[in-house]
Amino acid sequence: MADFHFFNFLPLTVFLLHNEFQMEHAKKVEEVRSVLKEVGEDTLKALLMIDAVQRLGIDYHFHGEIEAVLERLYTKFNMSDCHNDLYEIALGFRLLRQEGYYVSAEGKVQGKINQDIEGLMGLYEASQLSIKGEDILEEMSNFSRQLLNAWNTNDDQSQARIVRNTLGHPHHKSLARFMAKSFLSDFQGTEGWINVFKELAKMDFNLVKSIHQKEIRQVSKTKKSGNQRWWKDLGLAKELKFARNQPLKWYMWPLAVLPHPILSKQRVELKKPISLVYIIDDIFDVHGTLDELNLFTEAVNRWEYEAVEPLLDYMKTCFGALNGITNEISSKVYKDYGWNPYILFENRYWAILCNAFMVEARWFSVGHVPKTDEYLKNGIISSGVHVVLVHMFFLLGHGLTKRNVDIVDDFPGIISSTATILRLWDDLGSAKMQDENQEGHDGSYLDCYMKENPGTSIENARCHVMHSISETWKLLNRQCLPPNPFSSCFTKACLNVARMVPLMYSYDGNQCLQNLEENMKSLV
Repeated sequence: MADFHFFNFLPLTVFLLHNEFQMEHAKKVEEVRSVLKEVGEDTLKALLMIDAVQRLGIDYHFHGEIEAVLERLYTKFNMSDCHNDLYEIALGFRLLRQEGYYVSAEGKVQGKINQDIEGLMGLYEASQLSIKGEDILEEMSNFSRQLLNAWNTNDDQSQARIVRNTLGHPHHKSLARFMAKSFLSDFQGTEGWINVFKELAKMDFNLVKSIHQKEIRQVSKTKKSGNQRWWKDLGLAKELKFARNQPLKWYMWPLAVLPHPILSKQRVELKKPISLVYIIDDIFDVHGTLDELNLFTEAVNRWEYEAVEPLLDYMKTCFGALNGITNEISSKVYKDYGWNPYILFENRYWAILCNAFMVEARWFSVGHVPKTDEYLKNGIISSGVHVVLVHMFFLLGHGLTKRNVDIVDDFPGIISSTATILRLWDDLGSAKMQDENQEGHDGSYLDCYMKENPGTSIENARCHVMHSISETWKLLNRQCLPPNPFSSCFTKACLNVARMVPLMYSYDGNQCLQNLEENMKSLV
């Protein structure tokens, strides 16, 4: 008779415990769902609940319940200009706007400003969803920020911390999953539903974390079967030793942009074009000569093996990886949704990106500093955002119609605004100077602006860039409101790219992405 050991039963034990946890999690989801359905006509309580599930990152369980509450609220907002208090008005306005409902700022919050700290925080949060021409929200943003900054020195340290978080990380411009831990610690109250929400949030965090850990093993480690990760399979590790090999950093983009647990496959696939954008950027900025880059750009534009023959070996390897990943993703999109984007990928998006990189390389080669408009027009393309978001559009498969494919192909505002925010943040200076292994040929919007405006200090130039980012957010906010041809999932993913940018391009004095690294550790 064979000897049995405790560890023989360990896999079964783990399975049973995991299964029990999932059942408890599902039970808690239904408990929260019941609370949301039974909220009744208490508008403020309903708003507080929706705000809580969104800040805790568990709202993906309750789309139907949230939509039902917001529909009722939208009707109330349109029928009457009379509301109870500043906080309720501001919170209702923000929740409706961020879910794609157009609500006018006029007549809703005007004349309601007072010294209520909670109301002022709500007002500041609401002002982040302003669009061009809404001067009233601009005034309220400045007014509330001024009062909140004064309150920040208050003796109530707990309240002061919450105020600092509101000013530094307003919900609309932050990633809920990254801020959930902070909100959880500040989420207090005597009502029973608060504890139920917190219990689900903690369970959900652990469940989602296990999914992320599984994905990381897929994208960054060798499998037990001996098959190397795709980076090595494609020869990139051997031939492109100069290029950044940062699988975890690359994975943080899809993790942040597509937070829904069900989108695991899309996150893993999206990491591949993201990594290629970084790799090709390194080829242009760090390694290639102008003549070599010209040949590579021509090869990508022609997408023919004859054009690949004159390339250096590392460029051939990169093109092979580009072609292989394009084929792979196109096949998966066709299998899942019946659309084959291969022609668009090969003939359009990668060629447009390389053409933009080539423009910058030519500028650098002759010491040309372009006008700011010329630089930014090219820079939003060389950011790689269009390439990545088009891949994401097809990988999601939502709203895959001829009309929407034509729209996304034409660099729509929701993509160009997101790209503009990334380019301007990247060009604020620290990322350009301090990004790992980046000692090559790169330009900066700041350089262009200061040459165009002689005598401008670096501080004033940076203030100009921050103002431009703020104005671009207003454009992005408008593009997320009706008429918006894209799905809610794609729209929120574009917003998440813009939200991720400050984390990805804000380096400390030690050349580290401290906030990003802290968030990475907490999520995976």
